[in-house]
Amino acid sequence: MSEILIRRAELADAPALLDIYNHYVRETPVTFDLEPRTLAQRQEWLAGFAPRGRYQCFVAVRDEMAVGWASSARFKERQAYETSIETSIYLSPAESGRGLGRRLYGALFDALKGEDLHRAYGGVTQPNPASNRLHEAMGFVRQGVLPEIGRKFGRYWDVAFYVKPLGNQP
Repeated sequence: MSEILIRRAELADAPALLDIYNHYVRETPVTFDLEPRTLAQRQEWLAGFAPRGRYQCFVAVRDEMAVGWASSARFKERQAYETSIETSIYLSPAESGRGLGRRLYGALFDALKGEDLHRAYGGVTQPNPASNRLHEAMGFVRQGVLPEIGRKFGRYWDVAFYVKPLGNQP
């Protein structure tokens, strides 16, 4: 198996990231999107990240193909939330269970050091033991469960709410 490279996401990664994300849209409750995203939507999403600042995206690349990503995004629109971020992480199903999630989150949190950020938040659709373990291993603390918050595939799903203290100062 070839080496994995972790780097900042580029617009050229959009097709691979779209394929990964749409797998989760179609096949799992992991994301609450109900319809697959388009390439234009994924390109617009990628264009919203910067090489520095609060909102960044890192990809894992194998053989010049993105096989996963971790990102930080605005938690909520109101200004008082600006020191909070929401994190996301998605891997190609073939890459799960190999420590790649930790590497991606590690690169993301290293890049966020020095930013004026106080907390990172993540929501994990339940059940998802692998994602729960990843978040806990990366210093997130489970703060509770939002019961039956989303409906997909004809049923309601719970989401575990995770918080990671950052305590960064500008």
